[in-house]
Amino acid sequence: MAERIELEIDGRRIAVPAGSTVAAAIARAMAGTESSGAITRRSVTGALRGPLCGMGVCQECRVTIDGRAHRLACQTLSADGMRVETAAADGGART
Repeated sequence: MAERIELEIDGRRIAVPAGSTVAAAIARAMAGTESSGAITRRSVTGALRGPLCGMGVCQECRVTIDGRAHRLACQTLSADGMRVETAAADGGART
């Protein structure tokens, strides 16, 4: 069985396999919710955004990690105890 770590996404604890990206953890956390997609932020016009390219080029997966804004969820590995905030956590504030 793969080692699992726990992190917090928008105040909710979630366990993911070690080595998972933050984008994958967000997708897992959103599975089964009304959005059922990995929403990370809102554009300046208010449109919902989420991981698109998966390699850090598009910048659509920006989130706040441990208080640091504009981190790329697709390029950041999840760490035990990490705190992640998405647009869903702040009522959809534009980031």
